[in-house]
Amino acid sequence: MTVSTKEIVQHVGALLDLAGVLVIAVGVVVAAVTFVHRALRTRDPVTYYPPFRQGVGRAILLGLEFLVAGDIIRTVAVSPTFHSVGVLALIVAVRTFLSFSLEVELEGRWPWQARARRGTSAGGG
Repeated sequence: MTVSTKEIVQHVGALLDLAGVLVIAVGVVVAAVTFVHRALRTRDPVTYYPPFRQGVGRAILLGLEFLVAGDIIRTVAVSPTFHSVGVLALIVAVRTFLSFSLEVELEGRWPWQARARRGTSAGGG
C-alpha cells in the first residue's frame, strides 16, 4: 500500500486543524475552571474576570496559529491554484485581523509597540 505525498500533506493539515481546535477547547475549559474555582473561593468574580478573558484570548490566539498553519500546508502543497491561494490569502487575512484584535484586547497595545517598562520614570532621569 503506497501513500502519496498529497495524502500525507492532507493528513498533516488535518492534524494541525485538530490541534488548533483542541488548543482552543482545552484553553477555554482551563480558563473557565480556573475562573470558577477562584470566584467561588473568594466570592469575588469581578476580580478574576479579566484573567479569564486573557486566558480565553490566549487559547484562541494559539489555536488560530495552528489553524492557519494547517490551511497553508494544505493549500500550498496540495492545490496551489490561483483560486486556492486567493482563498488562503483571505482566510489568513481574516485570522490575522482576529489575532491583532485579540492582541490589542489582551495587551492593550499593538503587537509592534514596545511594552511599557515598569519602574522607570517618564522624565528619563
